Amino acid sequence: MSDDPIRYHKKGYVAYITLNRPEADNALDTEMMAALQQACLDVNQDPEARVAVITGAGDAAFCSGEDPALLSSNGPVQTPSLDPLTDFALRRNAAEVVSRIDCPVIAAVNGDARGAGLALALACDLRIASAQASFGAGDFANACLLANGLTQLLPRIVGRGKAMELLLTGECINANEALSIGLVHRVVPHQEVHSEAVKMAEDMASKGPIALRYAKEAVNKGMDLTLEQALRLECDLYMVLHTTHDRTEGIKAFREKRKPTFKGE
Repeated sequence: MSDDPIRYHKKGYVAYITLNRPEADNALDTEMMAALQQACLDVNQDPEARVAVITGAGDAAFCSGEDPALLSSNGPVQTPSLDPLTDFALRRNAAEVVSRIDCPVIAAVNGDARGAGLALALACDLRIASAQASFGAGDFANACLLANGLTQLLPRIVGRGKAMELLLTGECINANEALSIGLVHRVVPHQEVHSEAVKMAEDMASKGPIALRYAKEAVNKGMDLTLEQALRLECDLYMVLHTTHDRTEGIKAFREKRKPTFKGE
């Protein structure tokens, strides 16, 4: 097994990103976050990557948050070649770089997701959770305001009231409660998390990749627009989609009663 902090590979049209520090519950350190940033860029630069799956190595944790060693300093800790501002940006943008992946992203939450690890999962488009997983925002015990994306991601997904409760109390919730409030989309037996994510990803990857990306773009960008502007965006993307090879192929395959062959063009 690779010792790299991030394991990245692609099988078919699905890209797999694995947080690979199981001995530290996949806590995010500077090296891992730099590697995560590169992996996300690799997905966007690969025209054959239609869906991405993010998970954690081992059985205990998806991601336990930031490595505690980073909390004692705002300067470079493990990578002295980085200047303080670059180091700080790396530490705070794990969720942001995941949110910038163009294709749909599935989080296979194979264990606990805490703090920045929860933010990373929320930055994905869909979340499949192990029945053994738990979720928590962390707390303010070190008198440090959260700067990992949770104050913005949580209310957009579970609503302002529940987000306030999770953020201000630091309470952890189990997978079933996470499902009930819409924080995750499916809860499956622990041993089935990876296979369920792969099944979902491969099914999505068989569909029109441009249509999938446009649907994601319409939802994400539309939430920050007025309804009128968002409907116009949806219409614009619909019209652009009609100029693509994939749309022509989809219609042709439907008429010929066969499976379409999409090229992402």
